[in-house]
Amino acid sequence: MTSFLPSPLDGHSPYYVRLADAFEAAMADGRLSPGDKLPPQRHLAFDLGVTVGTVGRAYALLRERGLVSGEIGRGTYVLDQRHAADQPPRDSFALAYTGTRPIDSPSGKLRFDTTAAPDIGQSERIGATLADVARDMSIEVASYSRSTPPHWRTAGARWLSRNGWAPDAEAVVPSHGAFSAALSVITAMSAPGDRIVFEKLTYSPIARSARLAGRRTVGVEIDSGGMVPEDFERICAQQHPKLAFLMPTLHNPTLAILSEDRRRQIANIAQRYGVWLIEDDLYGSMSDDATPLVAEFAPDRTFVVGSLSKCVAAGLRVGWVACPSHLAQRITVTHRLLTGGISFVLAEAGARLVLSGTAEELRRRSMAEIEARHRIVSEILAGADVTTHRFAPFVWLKLPDPWLSGTFKAAAARRDILIDDEDEYKPERMEHNYYRARISYSSGDRATIANGMTELRRLLDSGMAGYDGET
Repeated sequence: MTSFLPSPLDGHSPYYVRLADAFEAAMADGRLSPGDKLPPQRHLAFDLGVTVGTVGRAYALLRERGLVSGEIGRGTYVLDQRHAADQPPRDSFALAYTGTRPIDSPSGKLRFDTTAAPDIGQSERIGATLADVARDMSIEVASYSRSTPPHWRTAGARWLSRNGWAPDAEAVVPSHGAFSAALSVITAMSAPGDRIVFEKLTYSPIARSARLAGRRTVGVEIDSGGMVPEDFERICAQQHPKLAFLMPTLHNPTLAILSEDRRRQIANIAQRYGVWLIEDDLYGSMSDDATPLVAEFAPDRTFVVGSLSKCVAAGLRVGWVACPSHLAQRITVTHRLLTGGISFVLAEAGARLVLSGTAEELRRRSMAEIEARHRIVSEILAGADVTTHRFAPFVWLKLPDPWLSGTFKAAAARRDILIDDEDEYKPERMEHNYYRARISYSSGDRATIANGMTELRRLLDSGMAGYDGET
């Protein structure tokens, strides 16, 4: 094993990226040679004064760059790069904004890292709807969308309505999914340099997009009940954020559900400090939870986003955002400027699916399929420390000692299973480790889910034997 100790350079990239860059520079100038064994992650983390998870992310990045290989039971070794001249250049900027998922997912793997709607045969219904749009509206299909037909807003209002809360259709803006809706709100309601609050575990691509747009991200504490109101108020008082993004129902990835009392507190804090709220109800719309939406308590400050991606079809890229009524025009213009304009074909198809009742039927069928898969997964993972919900398409797994999140993810990938480590959901650098992994089960059929989960259970139960093969 080499005694080489890397010295990451200062810079704006995350530490794990600079650590990987330091290793790559050492390989390029001969300080590390093909066949050299890198230090065990735990030892290097101690020597550098960082977390093992940080080192794990650097090693994973080196593997993605094709610079090292991990051999089960032996460790991580430098590969021979003499024949790598034809490889495309690696863009550290792109890698820094990608998270822990590869830029292009490898083929031939089980996709337990996606929560797109399960295949329930919806393509036939969607195909018929798309054909009807092309037949009935050939002139509109051939042109640009320069206006928003009222029935697109009506469909969005119907889809977003839940638990007695229903937005005014005039205040609903169609979008290319919940992601573009949330980013449009952030762009419209804040300026470069403004602070945006995210839970310390969250759907981090939104946070990365906000940073790319020049906003600063701030993490608020969470616990088993979701966002902690007291910490949210502390941040509002000290850092004066412009906006907060939260997932009150079936939080991704923890599956927490905010209590009604916490929702009231957060709404009141936002009102007092003038903070806008984005309520992501993507998974909430698939739940049986009856807790009122945050929008009930702060209707003049809350934007509610949702889409068809999780229970109808992710490929449609159709969503909506319900706005405070006086801000719908601002969000419409911002979304148009950010995206170049909404797709007429997709928006019209999405509206027809909702207004005909087809989307609601597909949602019920998706929920039934997810519930059936949940029973399979719960049986396989029985006895493990895992958070689940019968209508959620993923579990939040606590890893037993000595497993680390990144190490377990790498071990699963070696078994051709893609899962998400906890770092994928961290919106900013932090030293805290949760020792968790998110494992999804909406992709593939039930037999594939059962086989993949069984393999992961074997890996989980292998303990030190499996772990030592990945360090």
